[in-house]
Amino acid sequence: MGNKTPLWERPAVLVGLMVAVLVAGIGIGMVLGLWSGKSGKPAPGAEQAPAPVITETPLPQPPPGPVAADEPDDGRPLLAPPPPRPDPGSSEALEFGHASDVVSLAPAPVPPAPAPEVKLPPAGAAVWLRNALPVPKTGGRPVIAIIIDDLGVDRRRSERMAQLRGPLTLSYMTYADDVARQAHDARARGHELMVHVPMQPQSASYDPGAEVLEVGLPADEIRRRLDWGLSRFDGYVGINNHMGSRFTSDPAGMRVVMGELRRRGLAFIDSVTSERTVGAETARHFGVPFAARHVFLDNDQGVAHVRAQLAKTEAYARKHGAAIAIGHPHDGTIEALAGWLPGLEGRGFALVPVSTIIRMGPGQ
Repeated sequence: MGNKTPLWERPAVLVGLMVAVLVAGIGIGMVLGLWSGKSGKPAPGAEQAPAPVITETPLPQPPPGPVAADEPDDGRPLLAPPPPRPDPGSSEALEFGHASDVVSLAPAPVPPAPAPEVKLPPAGAAVWLRNALPVPKTGGRPVIAIIIDDLGVDRRRSERMAQLRGPLTLSYMTYADDVARQAHDARARGHELMVHVPMQPQSASYDPGAEVLEVGLPADEIRRRLDWGLSRFDGYVGINNHMGSRFTSDPAGMRVVMGELRRRGLAFIDSVTSERTVGAETARHFGVPFAARHVFLDNDQGVAHVRAQLAKTEAYARKHGAAIAIGHPHDGTIEALAGWLPGLEGRGFALVPVSTIIRMGPGQ
């Protein structure tokens, strides 16, 4: 017998061994894959959370024109709110520390569908349009509305404010003495009128005044108190809240108010004394014409501060096309406005009643 070739040197044997190793590796891989797949499956009945969907709401485009050098381009508030300095004669100022100093003009998100039990009352005739001042000729310029709250209680300062160049929007306290005459005289001077309705603040130590709208009141009582306030004088376009950081955050109470405003054909201006206010979304659902303030003028009543806030109002209007500022009949506010109003047109702005901004679209 001759010499035999060893098995490990035979080509057929080597090929067979390689095929066997490859098949074994594939088999082991498939087993491991099936095992890991089963361990990663959710338990029966469990649901995986969907990936979040991020949507972007476009900001309104500013009108053409020069942009102030100090305007931010990132959409954030222009400045942080200054600390409030309450005035014992103006209880509303006590609430301003609870709200942003500048409110975004970006379109608000669409509110969720209302509860089935909420039924809209029939809409009344648009009284707000009948009582609104004519829309001034703006020539495409940015527009500014100045609302003055708390009027009527301090007659001397209220009279001084009503003597300023208009059109201003003057909001008179429901419980002020002789308020009908004061409001009539202000309207005769070319100012637009609103009713300043007391609403419940967050703190029980703040006194918003008589016939205040409070959380938890029966709907009929809220309507009675609101009716009393609206009966004090006439010729107004709507209401805005006096204080109200608690009440304007309460959907149930605000639905009653918006139902009445819809029925009466009146507008609503949210003073935004709370960042949790539901005023805009409730007004939108009830079809009530509305707008919200953008700048507070006199948290600090000093003339220099009010002038700085007026400059901020101009910057906001130039960036967004419209701005609503709220002030009060303080000496510093009156002095600052008296110097600011005459040159407003020359600086490229149009002073308008707040009804003009309401007409521009929902939530301006």
